Amino acid sequence: MDIFYPIKLFANWLTYGVFTINQDSILAEAINFFIYDTIKIFFLLTVIIFTISLLRTHLPPEKVRSILSRKNKYLGNTLAALLGIMTPFCSCSAVPLFLGFIQAGVPLGTTFSFLVASPMINEVALILLYGLFGWKIALIYIISGLIIAIISGIAIGAMKIENLVESFAFQIKAKKDIELPKMNNQQRIDYAKQYTLDILKKVWPYIIIGIGIGAWIHGYVPADFLAQYAGADKWYAVPLAVLIGIPLYSNAAGVIPLVSALTEKGVSLGTTLAFMMAVTALSLPEFMILKKIMKTKLILIFASIVSIGIIFTGYLFNTIIH
Repeated sequence: MDIFYPIKLFANWLTYGVFTINQDSILAEAINFFIYDTIKIFFLLTVIIFTISLLRTHLPPEKVRSILSRKNKYLGNTLAALLGIMTPFCSCSAVPLFLGFIQAGVPLGTTFSFLVASPMINEVALILLYGLFGWKIALIYIISGLIIAIISGIAIGAMKIENLVESFAFQIKAKKDIELPKMNNQQRIDYAKQYTLDILKKVWPYIIIGIGIGAWIHGYVPADFLAQYAGADKWYAVPLAVLIGIPLYSNAAGVIPLVSALTEKGVSLGTTLAFMMAVTALSLPEFMILKKIMKTKLILIFASIVSIGIIFTGYLFNTIIH
């Protein structure tokens, strides 16, 4: 039995029994979708974020920096991308740690692999993709995101463009020996509880808005209407989705419910995922913060390389997922 079946029963009871909305109406479809997805997503977030945050108590940012500063560049890119998944940072809050990596002597290409992976691939994206599409889609998304992060970092590192980073970024060197705070089991649990609450407080508006828009699309947008303009057979759909996503600022929690609704209405999965990846990994607020520590040319190089990777991933999903 589907583990979310009890939630579906509750959504049906609330929609048709308590609210007494006509089961065959468009409004009932939208309300039922909203109730079901909201409960399911918050349940998944609470359980998984608490578990992952416990694991993170063994891997604070200082330790991440220490590990990366001792590795060769190609292994470093891979580790940086993997560690990016495990660190609780959005695209903007990843920038200070990115700066810390540079100051600690971590190669520029390695730091960019982290900067790409950290907002693009995270536990929120994994949880929501799993809940909405299953493990197959979630796994392919993670692998494609890792490949984008690793190759982007390697490409930027090969260009030898450290001169495009503002000189002050290299002036303050981090300490070699970093004292890491010790935690007992109770402190780890307390930290996990607090971190879970903090994340939920930050993302709940995005989730509610995202699911609300998704519910409207689910109930009121005619079937296959959007497929006319953004189906898998439209070559321009993926790059257009990336261009639309860049000016927006949200996180995976707010975007993935839209991915679900748009896909259900006929928009190809690769196109909607490309949109989500652009929103989370290529945001204008992130570029504005990066402008303080690097020159415009480097930001354009970074955005171009990541955009190409996202577009490739979108086409890949459209090819293999029908």
